[in-house]
Amino acid sequence: MDQADIPALLSRLASDEDAARKMAVFKLQSSINDPAFADVFISSGGLIILRRLIMGTGGNTLAYSLQSLTRLLEVDMGWDIFEGPTAGDLVERVVELIVTNPLVNILRGAMSILVALVSHSQSTPRGQNRIPGTFGFRALKPAVAVYPQFFDLVIQQLQSADHALCANALMLINALIRDAVSADPAAANGKASTAGEEWPKFIKRLQDLGLIKAVYNLMQSSALQDLAHPLLEFQSLTKLLLRKWREVHVDLERPEHRRALKGLHLASAPSRDHANGVEKSEDGQSVGRKGSKKHNPEKWRRLGFETESPAAEFQEAGFLGMMDLTDFVRKNEDGFQKLLLEQSSRPMAQRCPVARASLAVTLILYDQFECDKTEMEDLRGYQLSDGKQQDKLYRPLLLQWSRLHTAALASFFRLWKATGAEQSDFDKAAELVRILVDQVIGHAGRMKDVVEVEEDLAEYDCGRLRDLQMDLLELSFEDNWGQHLYQVRDDLRQESLSFVKEQRIRCLLRGAWFSKPAPRKESQGNSHPNNRRNTNGTLWRYVKLSHNRRYLHYADFALRTAQEPGLDSLNEKIDLSKVSSVVSNVSVANEDARSESSKSQGAVNTNSKSTTKITIFSFTSPEEAAKPGGDGKEQPVLTLYPLNHSVASEWLDGLLMLLDQKPITAESNKLVSLVGDYGLKIRLLNVRMEAAYSGPPAGAGVVPSREGLDDDYWYEV
Repeated sequence: MDQADIPALLSRLASDEDAARKMAVFKLQSSINDPAFADVFISSGGLIILRRLIMGTGGNTLAYSLQSLTRLLEVDMGWDIFEGPTAGDLVERVVELIVTNPLVNILRGAMSILVALVSHSQSTPRGQNRIPGTFGFRALKPAVAVYPQFFDLVIQQLQSADHALCANALMLINALIRDAVSADPAAANGKASTAGEEWPKFIKRLQDLGLIKAVYNLMQSSALQDLAHPLLEFQSLTKLLLRKWREVHVDLERPEHRRALKGLHLASAPSRDHANGVEKSEDGQSVGRKGSKKHNPEKWRRLGFETESPAAEFQEAGFLGMMDLTDFVRKNEDGFQKLLLEQSSRPMAQRCPVARASLAVTLILYDQFECDKTEMEDLRGYQLSDGKQQDKLYRPLLLQWSRLHTAALASFFRLWKATGAEQSDFDKAAELVRILVDQVIGHAGRMKDVVEVEEDLAEYDCGRLRDLQMDLLELSFEDNWGQHLYQVRDDLRQESLSFVKEQRIRCLLRGAWFSKPAPRKESQGNSHPNNRRNTNGTLWRYVKLSHNRRYLHYADFALRTAQEPGLDSLNEKIDLSKVSSVVSNVSVANEDARSESSKSQGAVNTNSKSTTKITIFSFTSPEEAAKPGGDGKEQPVLTLYPLNHSVASEWLDGLLMLLDQKPITAESNKLVSLVGDYGLKIRLLNVRMEAAYSGPPAGAGVVPSREGLDDDYWYEV
């Protein structure tokens, strides 16, 4: 629409005919987001007419008017409409529409206006003489006082089938939470608020109205694309709130903190352990006399604190740690009392410190959800990731913080008992819980329900958890010492290869029996590998390496003798210097799976034809051997049929290593890795902790002084 048409447009907007007003405001909403048009519109008095339409019309005319004001505010213009003496009436009218109007298009526009109104308090003021309370959460307070059901109805809209309305409602809640937190300057510094900490009360009010459950359901729904930004913003605000709670220091001069600690003490049922003044020493023996009313010297240590000054122990977890601990005790008071009684029956060193465990779990969850990560990092990750990766950015389990803390703390107690930990092992137990939380919560998908997570935390196998810990330790050691480990592993691999080579060659020196099909049955046996033979149809071949490792001696026998033949009875031999290659059909990939069965069959079913074959080749002539690249013509000089795969692995790799080639079977390579790993562990066992971390000994590297020496010296040979 041309700017020259604005006077006529304003005339139609001010018309008494509803049809004319409706058509005019319908055209206005499509043009007012042009800053040049909006500037002329405002300077021509358009805000007054637009305000009148919002205050006095209904139906589509009202919906178009709300949409027009929303688009005007989106281009950061028209804020003057909220700065006059009648601004309060306009805000109250918009709040009234949200509370009383059922039309979706009106609700969407009204909420968009309130989002802009509340969020504008966090932007840079355009004027220096702005009246306090014009924007932000405080601008809504007078209207909310008139309509106290406002927050309840906004949260109800989170269940709306209209995704746009749902997104607007969530954006309004986000804006209110952000403004409530940022409006309290003491909250930003982690200190007590002189205003009575209105933001925590406001957050609790929203939570009591079912906000957490509603957003949790949205995060697990299929409406992510339409609600992506408000959901990620709410997730970031949740982290912000957790961060603010952690920054609040526990101070016994504050009444609410004193009440929380006192509630912990009373919930522990102190009269059970110390009835009538009977105290217990560290070894569990009762001391003192009955009827005395002495102060319990273990008032806080029996709850799991390290000292009798518990406030100082909340320094790292802050008031967030106290909230988690008190919430756990409040919801599990009977279990808490039973746990303390059970721990009190054990020696002091074996007791699980409940309070310390709770604080440790709080910090573990805090790190797991990356609560120190800023909102911009979350949004940047959303913009740079594809669909599958975007799904991983949503962490609905973050909204179930209290339940996760309780479940993880119960797992802490379970692992403590299962591992037989003592108080000196507390950090190790906490590290196990950290790994457990990462495995269960960190790998949980967006759709995984919190009940399943609780079950997984309660049932995760301790042995599997320990294996994961060892794998992580090895990876950590690789990161810190990888450069040195690679060199050590290379050296150890060469040593392992030498060891395995010697072992395989000794198998050849020891000799072995091989089956040999009779010539008249050979062709039939090749086509029917599973046919059984009688003793008369099978020959035996015995092969043995000479002591000087230069010749392979062999001979064929009709029967397999109990006593192994000597070299003098083996009338055939092969000069290994003339061997060109060794070829076999031994399965490298599946050898491990097949060798287990072949080992058991080798001794029993010795008369069956072996399907494994090792063929030794040599060049047909010296001229062929002289051809470059080993491309000369070859001929087979000896074929062996091992009785099982273990013998096949030993002889195939032994012959290859005699020819200075690498082993190829899985069994030999597994042995090389096994020997190398044991060698590495033995070397690491010889490294002392103080040698690795304490630095060189005193005086190391210091050049001795020559003071007091002369040139009268000699060498004694």
